Amino acid sequence: MNAEESAAHVSVRVRRWTERLRKSATRHGAGSFECVAGVDEAGRGPLAGPVVVAAVILCPHKPIVGLADSKVLCENERERLAAIIRRSALAMSVVAVDVDEIDRYNILQATLIGMQRALAALSVPPVYALIDGNILPKNMPCAGRAVIEGDGSEPAISAASILAKTVRDRMMCDLDRRHPGYGFAQHKGYSTPEHFQALDRLGPCILHRRSFAPVRRFFEPELFAADGSALAAEAASRASAPAEA
Repeated sequence: MNAEESAAHVSVRVRRWTERLRKSATRHGAGSFECVAGVDEAGRGPLAGPVVVAAVILCPHKPIVGLADSKVLCENERERLAAIIRRSALAMSVVAVDVDEIDRYNILQATLIGMQRALAALSVPPVYALIDGNILPKNMPCAGRAVIEGDGSEPAISAASILAKTVRDRMMCDLDRRHPGYGFAQHKGYSTPEHFQALDRLGPCILHRRSFAPVRRFFEPELFAADGSALAAEAASRASAPAEA
């Protein structure tokens, strides 16, 4: 491929990318496809650690190939794409909402607070926001729409999903070194058999979410002493819920 053919190929990629962003914005009611932020979280389901929220405004002139829901990508591919997103995005922000706030407000409200903060922290003000899920945060700095399973269909949300997941995974690996024995680097705080075994052996640490029944039972054993029905109900609910980032 000579220089002229290479330039033409790049031009076609940019046009296709721009059209993809334009269609995404139009599909969800944004007045412009420029400065549309995608927002997603990682870590709503785990028993331990923060919930991390990312907001990303993609550049219409810098195509990113391979964007997808972070859950369907392998770790190496997520890290590769995260580096490209950081280099190419018009703006991005990542916010961690800690365990104290999760326990104070509940995990849903803590996630929505994180989404507000991530949007507010963008260096380029968004004109519109696409939020993964079915609930919009209150007091957003712009208009927006909630998009169910948007992390798999909307490029900006996919990018936010990848950033949130890679940042949280690195955080949990770091926290594993500070709180050894629980296996945070492996399960990232999720409800695995190994995590439950570590909880039974060591008890909860400061990273564990006391508002989640499998952890709360250590602090309020009387609630679970009769037949463990509350714990069983929550465990069953989590087992039947869709996988989260």
